[in-house]
Amino acid sequence: MATRHHARMAVVSLLYAYDLGNQSIAEYSDEILEDKKIRNRQKEFAMSLFRGVMEHLPQIDEAIVRHLKEWDFDRLGSIERATLRLGAYEVLYTDLDSAVVINEAIEVAKAFGTEQSPKFINGVLDAIAKERTAS
Repeated sequence: MATRHHARMAVVSLLYAYDLGNQSIAEYSDEILEDKKIRNRQKEFAMSLFRGVMEHLPQIDEAIVRHLKEWDFDRLGSIERATLRLGAYEVLYTDLDSAVVINEAIEVAKAFGTEQSPKFINGVLDAIAKERTAS
């Protein structure tokens, strides 16, 4: 049975495909989630995350850019960008505990990213969470 972690991994895959130029990925999201055995409540969770990221993409990207120290947003790897987008969405637009969201993003980065990805993802999302808390 799929967990929320599996759902998040699937959402990062959808966002990755979108970032690589597959603008119509949303049309195939049901089939992709079914293929990954993301069903029922976890499918609803995954789709709400994906739709939320897409709906707030300009604001999410702006928040990420504000916290990229010495990094150019366009130079980020697509996996890191997808993971940051999902994590930033959850930090900024959901009631989930930021520590849980950041930990999940770190685990996704460990699975999909480079050796440096988890630390980088942690730093950016932590800064976004602190900014949100301060405002």
